[in-house]
Amino acid sequence: MRKINTRDFRIATRTTSRDINRRITLNLIREHQPISRADLARRMNVTRGIVSVLVQELMDQDVIYEGVTGETLRGRKPTFLHIRTHDRLAIAVDVRFSKTYLMLCDFAGRQLALETYDTIFSPSAFVKDLALRVRRMAKNKAFRAGCEGIGIVVPGMVDQRTGRILKAPALGWTGVDIRDRIVAMTGLPVQIENSARACALAQLWLERGDSRTHSFAYVTISDGVGVGVVINGELLRGHDYLAGEFGHLPLNVDGPRCMCGARGCWEAYTSNLAILSRYFGWDLSELSPKALRDSGKHPFSILELIELARAGDAKAVGALEASARFLGLGLATIVKAINPDCIYLSGEIMNGWDMIEPIVRKGLSERALTEAGARTPLRLTAAQDYPRLKGAAALIAAPTFAAPRVA
Repeated sequence: MRKINTRDFRIATRTTSRDINRRITLNLIREHQPISRADLARRMNVTRGIVSVLVQELMDQDVIYEGVTGETLRGRKPTFLHIRTHDRLAIAVDVRFSKTYLMLCDFAGRQLALETYDTIFSPSAFVKDLALRVRRMAKNKAFRAGCEGIGIVVPGMVDQRTGRILKAPALGWTGVDIRDRIVAMTGLPVQIENSARACALAQLWLERGDSRTHSFAYVTISDGVGVGVVINGELLRGHDYLAGEFGHLPLNVDGPRCMCGARGCWEAYTSNLAILSRYFGWDLSELSPKALRDSGKHPFSILELIELARAGDAKAVGALEASARFLGLGLATIVKAINPDCIYLSGEIMNGWDMIEPIVRKGLSERALTEAGARTPLRLTAAQDYPRLKGAAALIAAPTFAAPRVA
């Protein structure tokens, strides 16, 4: 139950119920396509005439289209409906400490073009470089078919309404405004969001039917640790856009210094940089993002460390196992705070899940308080599926399917 906010509301009008019904119809088509009008009417428990009107309105809006005609034993042959996605495109940008990923995709999340390059830390230089790459991508024939915007995700706190990056410790950005400049230089709408929240949004956007979970946490382990939280099908941002910052809750207030400036954050024990620091004996407390980049202290990746562990390298095994325990302890904090239906996990360390799963689950059990909490399902998301990029694309595509707000 959600309380009506009497200081921030919109009065329902005659068109409100029609708008809601259109969104319901649109989402049912998306989840069950190809689907006939008759099947839609059965699923919505309304007459065929009502469905026909709603479908026609969606076709007039050019968001769905009719496909092939199906077979039937008697009566009129059904014409199947589909969501229009193949010629509705978005550019997705995933900005990380180590690399930036740029993808052109359609509204179904299908990759059409992808490039990777070293992250540029100067905001002004970042904007100029990104605009240049977008203009170059605009030469792609698919791009010209209909790109509807740019979705950008960053490892930090973002005021999603204004696009202002409030604080991104791994990038060294505080109070950075880049959205309007990118809009001016590309001529495209731009949406910016925290990367973990965008992953959670993609999970809502791309999952179908019964496989969808409406209350969950999405944890990304990369250069940092991010968490996106969804409660009852709604992405949680918080009053000042701080909700879900579990990566910066302390496991030990006297622990190593995190890039955010505090000590003992979960991120400082579990991120890729923390794992590599544990293996090489670096003092993460002494490394700023820029200093770490300039020092060249990134001789190989987490994936290579996992392969060393598989080959029996005791030091690599120790670094992974220690990180796995801290991962489990942090997951227990999420369980205690929001008690989700499940937790999705993504990141390079998950490539070693077969080696670390028992340790992660043991750490979760140590702090989960109840047996039920300790049994919270943990579900992996394949890194090769680029969940952050799909989340960035969802910033542009998902609003088409979102429930309208009437109160």
